[in-house]
Amino acid sequence: MTTCSTHVLDAALGAPAAGLAVTLSGAEVALSATTDDDGRITWPGDLVPGTYELTFATGSWFGAAERETFYPEIHLVVDLGGPHAHVALLLSPFSYTTYKGS
Repeated sequence: MTTCSTHVLDAALGAPAAGLAVTLSGAEVALSATTDDDGRITWPGDLVPGTYELTFATGSWFGAAERETFYPEIHLVVDLGGPHAHVALLLSPFSYTTYKGS
């Protein structure tokens, strides 16, 4: 079994992306959560190793702050095969980058 967490940072403001809706789906699992005040989500329970998709609802998040964005959603497909995976997303209105954290 494996666990997963994510951390979203608003690179344009230099702050955590609090209140961003995220869905984790795959292996017959569909979980939804919202980032906390530090921009983090720790997904509950053990996950079956395999391929999962994280969907970040960036359009509605930027829209709520009356900010323009080019990406209404960001979809990341990841292989959760180890004991823990941490998926970091650095976000701005017109670009994003991601990496496997620790």
